[in-house]
Amino acid sequence: MKIYQIDAFTKEVFSGNPAAVCPLEEWISSSIMQKIAAENNLAETAFYVKNGDMYEIRWFTPTVEVDLCGHATLAAAYVLFNFENHTDNLIQFYSERSGNLTVTKEGDLLSLNFPADEFEAIPLTPQITEGLNIKPIQAFKGKTDYMFLFEKEEEILNLTPNFEQLSKLAARGIIVTAKGETSDFVSRFFGPRSGINEDPVTGSAHTTLIPFWANELNKTKLSAIQLSERKGYLDCELLRDRVRISGYAICYMMGTIFTAKEKPL
Repeated sequence: MKIYQIDAFTKEVFSGNPAAVCPLEEWISSSIMQKIAAENNLAETAFYVKNGDMYEIRWFTPTVEVDLCGHATLAAAYVLFNFENHTDNLIQFYSERSGNLTVTKEGDLLSLNFPADEFEAIPLTPQITEGLNIKPIQAFKGKTDYMFLFEKEEEILNLTPNFEQLSKLAARGIIVTAKGETSDFVSRFFGPRSGINEDPVTGSAHTTLIPFWANELNKTKLSAIQLSERKGYLDCELLRDRVRISGYAICYMMGTIFTAKEKPL
């Protein structure tokens, strides 16, 4: 089967967030998809199958299938627009876990339309904060992630988490965020429980970040930077109960996967 590796939320290779994308003619077993994702050893591998006018999509980390992944959806759309003969400027994805997801293309800019997360403030207990080297000023719990608010961008940059402690939290991952110095907000994302200690750029985390910061800053259009080593840049917008997450992507690699029963020519 075909495989592409796309750097998402960047205009340059070796930055942004790398995702593998595997176009399928029909679904293969979940166990094989999980093995492929583990072999790729990237934060996410996306698989999709065309179904009428839309594409069914699933996402796997090296260890688990996840409910939603932004950067791998952006990567899948980039593959469809550039290599897999999708001619319209709109792609309709469907996930059994997250519903309808769309990606639109304006020039080279790709925009995800995702449901906004539902989250609530929770107490700052030692159990949920002991994996961080700086105590946050507030904590929240969304559908799949914890989110911790800090006072300054510098604190986000200087975080050195204890991943063993963070992996004990019953959540897909941990978002840390603060108001930005050159952007509206900054963030990082840690997912040791999902098989990736730090994700370079996490589109799905912005389904929580966008409604939070839109309310905090009293504006619906926002700029964001994810402060991983590779860094990612996102344009964001709150659309009532949904969010728009926009960015660029670039192809790093394309190739062919041979399973155990197949041999290269």
